[in-house]
Amino acid sequence: MASDVDTAPLVGRVGTMATLRSALLDDVAPGQTAAVFLTGESGVGKTRLLTEVGERLRQAGALVLTGTCLDIGDASPLHPVRQALRRIDTDVAEARTTSAVRGLLQVFDEETPGPDGAGALLERVTQGLHLVAGGRPLVLVLDDLQWVDRSTRQLLLYLLAGLGDLQLSVLAAIRAESLRGAHPLRRVLTELRRLRSVRVIDLLPLDRAGTDELAAAVVGAPLPPEAADQLWQRSGGNPFVVEELARDRRDGRDGLSDTLREVFLDRVDALPQPAHAVVHAVAAGVEPVEHWLLAQVVKLPEDELLDAVREAVAHRLLVGADDGYRLRHRLVAEILAHELLPAERAALHRRYAEALTAVPAELHQARLAHHWRQAGEPARALPAAMAAAREAERLHGYAEAHRHWSAALTLAATPAPVPPDGGRPEPVEVDRAELLSHAAEAAHHSGEHARALTLLEELAADPSGPPACALHIRRARYLAAAGRSAPAEEEYRRVLESADCTPHERCTAAARLAELLLHLGRYAEAGDQAREALDLAAEVPGSTSEVVLASAALGFSEAFLGDQTAGLAVMRRALETAERSGRPEDVACAYLHLAELLTGPLNILEEGVVVARRGAERVAELGLGRTWETRLLAVATNGLFRVGQWAEAEKVVATALRHRPSGADAVELLLARCRLSVGYGDVEASDRDLEAVATVLAGGGARHVLPMLILRAGLAMWQGRHDLARQAVQRGLTESRSDDVIVLATLAWHGLRAEAEAAASRTVEVDQTAVRRLREVVERVTRKSEKAGPPVRYVADGFLALCDAELSRLDDGRGDPELWGRSATEWDRRNHPYPAAYSRLRQAEALLARRSRVATAGKLLRQAHATAQSLGAVPLSAEIRTLAGRARVTLDDAPPPAPVPRPRTAPATPAVDELAVLTAREREVLAAVAEGLTNKEIGQRLFISERTIGVHVSHIFDKLQVRTRVQATAIFLRNRPE
Repeated sequence: MASDVDTAPLVGRVGTMATLRSALLDDVAPGQTAAVFLTGESGVGKTRLLTEVGERLRQAGALVLTGTCLDIGDASPLHPVRQALRRIDTDVAEARTTSAVRGLLQVFDEETPGPDGAGALLERVTQGLHLVAGGRPLVLVLDDLQWVDRSTRQLLLYLLAGLGDLQLSVLAAIRAESLRGAHPLRRVLTELRRLRSVRVIDLLPLDRAGTDELAAAVVGAPLPPEAADQLWQRSGGNPFVVEELARDRRDGRDGLSDTLREVFLDRVDALPQPAHAVVHAVAAGVEPVEHWLLAQVVKLPEDELLDAVREAVAHRLLVGADDGYRLRHRLVAEILAHELLPAERAALHRRYAEALTAVPAELHQARLAHHWRQAGEPARALPAAMAAAREAERLHGYAEAHRHWSAALTLAATPAPVPPDGGRPEPVEVDRAELLSHAAEAAHHSGEHARALTLLEELAADPSGPPACALHIRRARYLAAAGRSAPAEEEYRRVLESADCTPHERCTAAARLAELLLHLGRYAEAGDQAREALDLAAEVPGSTSEVVLASAALGFSEAFLGDQTAGLAVMRRALETAERSGRPEDVACAYLHLAELLTGPLNILEEGVVVARRGAERVAELGLGRTWETRLLAVATNGLFRVGQWAEAEKVVATALRHRPSGADAVELLLARCRLSVGYGDVEASDRDLEAVATVLAGGGARHVLPMLILRAGLAMWQGRHDLARQAVQRGLTESRSDDVIVLATLAWHGLRAEAEAAASRTVEVDQTAVRRLREVVERVTRKSEKAGPPVRYVADGFLALCDAELSRLDDGRGDPELWGRSATEWDRRNHPYPAAYSRLRQAEALLARRSRVATAGKLLRQAHATAQSLGAVPLSAEIRTLAGRARVTLDDAPPPAPVPRPRTAPATPAVDELAVLTAREREVLAAVAEGLTNKEIGQRLFISERTIGVHVSHIFDKLQVRTRVQATAIFLRNRPE
């Protein structure tokens, strides 16, 4: 079975093709025989594989005869062999081969053997094949062998048993679902399996990566994650089905193609009636369908049921496992759903629901709700949906809980069916406000922040909804999670200022406001608010969560502003309290603030990364993977970036992005990834992430504005857009209310660097007003840092050292090498390789501008270049190379060249091809890496999934013994043929 998408590549069969070549050609000695029989369901790609393997064997020097069996029984003896000979007679131009082929065809035409003449015919056919082969390896490729005639079966047995004294290989494809009962080919295969040279290979469907790759090739671009998931579920990896579904998507067609519908309906209709009923029942069920449940639904005797299931499995429509039965392709369920009358479907679902009701269990509630709903019984489906939602919440499955609560809302609004007697239907009694409340909270925990806010507004409009103060607190929580900090702060302050709110509500608002202020970098206010919350909590019983939130905020504030030891102790106690309480959000919050403090102000990076990763694992266990886990992994990414482990940081951020977070969680992760992209010099990826962040922050995400603007300024400077960098910095200074001296010092450094770069490039006039304002910021940060705790002052001093050095560039146009040297030393002490390398670059630049200590400048450039190369910091490496080139400084250990004019010659080719260890595909990937393409862009170009590209890149790094894309690119360019 072949799709009409002729250009679709052969995917996921590289290993199988290598096995087939080895078995059919490479491992076959002269005078020996071999055979491989490929079995598999329709559409799995047997015919395509036969074509590709046959062509490769032909290119390797074999004579390949290709024929197809017909579903006409024994009406045409030896039909596939005759067809293969006619094709070779048409294709081959050699006179000797052509004569032998025609002679053998004449044998077939003349002989009409009975039982007594069969042996003579087989011997004459063997002799004829000898002449056709002419000393070459002979390969007979037969498709649809399930329809093979008796004469061809006898010929195969005769030849493969070695009776023909002919070097022959046979490659044949068989539809697995056809080999049932007393099919004559089953006996032949049983006989042939006894021969060591015969193999039977079951060709399996594609795995997930192969499915994504094939679909992307057909569509012309990788599918969005949701579409890829759906295609995988519907197709089951069957290549024919994948191509058809992908083609429909590419061409904008809704629904299923008639081709797919007819193919599967034919397979179902070919089943005996009991097996037909079994497939319909499983299609209507929620997989896996247990055997006991299937028995209750189809009402067949046990023996008949087992026979029916066997038939469905043999036809490759069902898959059996210990936990029950599944459809091999979920697409079958879609097709069969349209083949039943509505009353038939409802009756089938009713039988499922009644069977599940008779065996009560919490794990059945979700299925029970589904089947009662499909049976047209919303009143009976609603309690099951609510029970399933509560069970999901108990197990911290908030995404599932959100889905069940949403279903319950829909069921509550569904009119009950009219009874058969025409009476009034029983109304569904339910508290809609309770459903809205649960659904909104589940949506919030599962990261569906916009949905949570929408449901909350519906709840606020409900007369039986919660009081105003409770609504303010929940709205603030949801707004903060969505990245809208300003309106969230307003909601919390309304509660604190309202006389109508209870002490517990004010305590909650105070604790959560303290946490929000902490995220906004307003540490002094956060500390004050946390103390107020703790005072309120002391008078309010049952306020463990509020104590955890306030303690975490207070500990962070104290550690930042002065007392590191006391602050850390408070935060660790908050984490212990959260673990004892067991409330998921409290545990997540405590881990997050502790990790942020360690990787940020305190600069205890290694421990901070460990805490962040441990916390991510813990909150994932608690069902908060899409929200708090992504935040913690973003913190780990930032810590790894600062210590120079960029490759590991890339892996962490990629893991977090699989959750597809939204709101503030997505912003945290996008900023972390953008930090890496700016360092790597990936302008397109950086711009894309910054635009996405800006879109989210348009709703009021003040806590992320400064990091976004700092990254925007850094990217603009590498692009030579010093005016844009200046605008970003000035906007940050205008909008910021943060008292985070580290962030302010970072922003000031970027501003001074932008002005210094503008002065050096002479492309943009230096803005003296901006410089004056930046000097004032530096002075203010210096004063504030003196009052901060020693760890905070320690990190801030590093950025202030950068600011002082940048000011020296502005003052004399050359920079003070002593100040740059001090900056490099400061960052070395802090284990931050990137700013240390940048400082060495500027120190060397200042020395060369003074024409002094050239040897020292060369050493500094080599040190900076080695660091930049190990990180993969492409823009920084390029600037170092530019300066080294101007100063005629070599960046390796070889002595510098003599200062004499040199002819322009092509670089020497290495004596050994360093790329020889790579496969052809790995060379293609490396060439694209050298162009600066991302893994996603390479996948689009080569029609391979992004995940597969990542595997290729890892193999390339291992084989070339490099750590970064830049190092791999250098090797590629060094060995590239001219």
